[in-house]
Amino acid sequence: MSKRINYMKVAPESVKGLLAVHGYLGQSGLEPTLLNLIFLRVSQINSCAFCIDMHSQELVKHGVPFEKLILTPAWREAGEVFTPREQAALAWAESVTRVAETGVPDEDYDAAAAEFGEKELVDLSVAIALMNAYNRLGVAFRNTPVAATKMARSA
Repeated sequence: MSKRINYMKVAPESVKGLLAVHGYLGQSGLEPTLLNLIFLRVSQINSCAFCIDMHSQELVKHGVPFEKLILTPAWREAGEVFTPREQAALAWAESVTRVAETGVPDEDYDAAAAEFGEKELVDLSVAIALMNAYNRLGVAFRNTPVAATKMARSA
């Protein structure tokens, strides 16, 4: 699969707001590992290889064990690998990402609100929305994962 358009080069102003939101999230108080875990899970749901690669690498840099990365798609069955806060964030991310299917029911909201304060839940929801936007750009324009580029060079 080849890249279609480098949207960052062709229309950098179009994603300026997304970059600003990303910067805000970095200062929001949500833990970087939690944000990257959410970014990873949303990207897995949306099958965005570029973002899966990027956020997996970020999690490794933050010291997240390989086993946790591998179990992220099956976090509900992973026992205590994920903290209650991470589990609530992952469940919220799945419900919000699949909004057309789920309608984000009250049960999902109540579970997330039990672990996150109001500002945290808004920030978490913005992070989910941001990653869904990036995933749509990445998939639509076929962003090549860094890992794939590195592997092609070494082959």
